[in-house]
Amino acid sequence: MASGKDRPSYDPRQSNGAARRAVRKWLRDQRLPCAICGQPIDYSLPAGDPWSFECDEIVPVSLGGSPFDRDNVQATHRICNQKRGNKTMAELRGQGSRSLSVRRSGRW
Repeated sequence: MASGKDRPSYDPRQSNGAARRAVRKWLRDQRLPCAICGQPIDYSLPAGDPWSFECDEIVPVSLGGSPFDRDNVQATHRICNQKRGNKTMAELRGQGSRSLSVRRSGRW
């Protein structure tokens, strides 16, 4: 995993506003359910509402994912996206490589 000093000091999602808006519009127009919880998204809710639409990166930007690649975005509820954070989908489902399980050396 990259250290904090290797990460860009800016948010690449804001580096090209027109491209990001185009990707968000393309995704919004599909009216897909939330990729995290599977429930419908009310696309009429205002931004900031916990159940509103958000354009989420499948491979998080913090891990090198592109916020402009249509193959790297999915529709989510704002609250689901916030709970996910920068975990990959596999990590979110408990199958990731960043497992926090503790291996014991023997029986206690």
